[in-house]
Amino acid sequence: MSRLVAAGRTAGLIGTWVGVATAGAAIGFAAERYAMGRSLKKDDPYADEPFGSLRGAVRTVTTDDGVALHVEIDEAAGGPGSPTLVFCHGFALTMDAWHFQRRDLRGSGRLVFWDQRGHGRSGPLPDDGELSFRRLGADLGQVLDEVVPKGPIVLVGHSMGGMTVQALAEHRPELFGERVVAVALIATSGQKLDVSGLGLPGYLGRLAGRAAPAAVSILARKPELVERGRKMGSDLAYVLTRRYAFAEGGSPKLVEFTAIMNAAVPIDVVARFFPLFGELDAAAAVPVLARVPVLVVGGEHDQMTPVQNSRALADALADIEYIEATDAGHMVLLERHEVVTDALRTLIDRARRRGRPRRLSSRVASVRGRRRSEEGKR
Repeated sequence: MSRLVAAGRTAGLIGTWVGVATAGAAIGFAAERYAMGRSLKKDDPYADEPFGSLRGAVRTVTTDDGVALHVEIDEAAGGPGSPTLVFCHGFALTMDAWHFQRRDLRGSGRLVFWDQRGHGRSGPLPDDGELSFRRLGADLGQVLDEVVPKGPIVLVGHSMGGMTVQALAEHRPELFGERVVAVALIATSGQKLDVSGLGLPGYLGRLAGRAAPAAVSILARKPELVERGRKMGSDLAYVLTRRYAFAEGGSPKLVEFTAIMNAAVPIDVVARFFPLFGELDAAAAVPVLARVPVLVVGGEHDQMTPVQNSRALADALADIEYIEATDAGHMVLLERHEVVTDALRTLIDRARRRGRPRRLSSRVASVRGRRRSEEGKR
C-alpha cells in the first residue's frame, strides 16, 4: 500500500510537470486558488474578459476510427475570394485558446474552430486506436472535407495544432496551393522537442527526466491516482503555468484561463499524447508549405517550443513572414494577441494578392506592438 501511495504522489507531481512542459499550461489548476489568498490584480486588463463564452454553430465530424470531433463555425460573408480560416489548438488546450482571434476576426470572414481528439468537447481517444501526428493530420483533413468542402482555406495552428497542420501537409500535399492558400504556425516546431527533462531546470529537470518513462506508464494505467495529485498540487500548478507558459509579469487572468483549459484534459490523454513530442519530424512538410504564404510567430521566452524552432521553420521557407514577440512565452496567442491577430489579417491579404515570394522578419519589441522590420533573409 505504501508503494502505491508513493507511486500516486510521484505520478501526481510528474503529471503536473508533463502538462506544464509540453502544453504551456500547468495541470491541476482549480478554484481553490482563491482560497489561497491570491486574487486577480485590480489593474489586470483582462479581469472582466468573458473567456470561454464565444460559441458558434455546432457540427460534429466523426473520424474514420469513430471519434466525434466537436467543430464550431462562425459564419460571415467575406469579400470576393475570402478564405475560411480554420484554427487548430495546442496540446491540453481547447478551441477557446483562440478567444481573442475569434473575438476580433468575427464578422470579417468564415471562421472554423475544432477541438482535437481527447480535448475539449471532442470524443475520447479510442482505447486501442492509433495516436500519432499522422492521425491528427487525418483528423484535420476530415474536418476540412466535411466543413469546408469548397473555397480557399487558411490554416492556423498553435503548438501541437501547428504540428497537426504540418502532418496534413506531409500526408495530403495535394490540398496545398489549391485549397489551402496560406498557413500560420504559432509557437510550434517542425522537429522533435527535448522532453527528457520535461522543461524543468537543474535538479528538477534531471529528476523528471529519469522518472518520466515510468511516470508516463503510471499515468496511462492509473489515472485516478494522478487526478488526486493534480487536485493537491493546484497552487503549484498556477505558479508553474505562469513560469513556463508566459513571459514575466503576464496577466493573472490569462494564466488562470490557460490553466483551467488544461485542467479539463483527462490525465490519460496527457499521458498518451506526451511521447509524440519527442518523436516529431515534419521535414517532409517543408516543400509542401513552401507552395503557399506562411506566417511564423515565435515567442522569445517560449520554454515549451523554444523560439529557435520557430526560427528554423522560418529559415526553411521562401514566402514567409516571421514575427518574434519579445514579451511573450508559449501562449503568445493570448498575451500578444493583438500582434497575432494583425499578422493573420496581413496573411489573408498576402494570400489574396499572391505574387512573388518574399521574406519579412519582425521583432515586436514592446507590449504596444511597435515593430522593427527588414526585408530579405535574416
